[in-house]
Amino acid sequence: MTNVPTSPNPQPRVLAKPVLSFSDTGLSVSDGVTHIGAWQVSSLEGWEFSFNMGATWTRGQGDFFDVQGDGPKTIWVRARDDLGNTSDIVVVSCVLDTMPPAAVQAAMVSQDFTRLVKVSGVEDQGRWEYSVDEQRTWLPGSGDRLALLGNALPVLWLRQIDLAGNKSPVERVNLQETNNTTWHEASGNPLQPSLLSLQQARTVVLHGSVVRGDADYVRFDIPVGQRLQALRLVHYVSPDPIAFYALQRAPVFDAGIDVNRMLVYGHMGPQDLKRNVLQDVAPGQLTAGSMTLWFQQTGPLATEYAIELVFQTAQ
Repeated sequence: MTNVPTSPNPQPRVLAKPVLSFSDTGLSVSDGVTHIGAWQVSSLEGWEFSFNMGATWTRGQGDFFDVQGDGPKTIWVRARDDLGNTSDIVVVSCVLDTMPPAAVQAAMVSQDFTRLVKVSGVEDQGRWEYSVDEQRTWLPGSGDRLALLGNALPVLWLRQIDLAGNKSPVERVNLQETNNTTWHEASGNPLQPSLLSLQQARTVVLHGSVVRGDADYVRFDIPVGQRLQALRLVHYVSPDPIAFYALQRAPVFDAGIDVNRMLVYGHMGPQDLKRNVLQDVAPGQLTAGSMTLWFQQTGPLATEYAIELVFQTAQ
């Protein structure tokens, strides 16, 4: 009788582990908090995943799977071929949060010509933002307040973003109260500038409308221990793309056209939006003391503007 040789048992293969990635929408790219439940999977073989520490496995389709339900998640993923060979298990964790936070609350108080918006209701580890252009762009808020002086922006919009990156409904703040002293046309006299009251705000917005012969002069006093960190144009509406600005370190603007007495100066228009014009100024020149800002349109077409000042603790 002829013995028929039998095939040896195939040797099991150890497959390469899959590579996983997801959109971390939290405050940090490594905090594991997200509002997007989709996980991307890159694998040379088929793959499977488990939400219950391997008690049951689900075969993956395509190159992603969705995590459902808010809360902390522990996910196991491994490669698997048609013969049942598997890779080592990749264990990942995340916190899924898809619920938007509540809208922030805005309380307004006034001091002289300055309007102060106090912001509350921001979640732990959340942040808030504001918009001055009908929500087309958003700017980061700081601390718990925002100070404003001017007569150009009728509405301010506020919202918060939670740790997972969810955005709240917006809060609308009416700024155009013409009977209120804080709806203020800035002084056109360089030797008697309007006085901005900071009221412990770390972010301030100066806003106005200027045309030839109608310059704006605004003075602000940087407190001891603080430093002016940024001055940037955040809103500009005009057919004329060129206006002029200058900043003098003094309680009045008596520099005239002597640029040597100006801290910074130059043209300003749409091309300068969000550019910090103080980035090349020595920090020591931006500490405690009085400063006066000059903003002007030299042409016959009216220009609506908003300038953001950002203060921080002096180093």
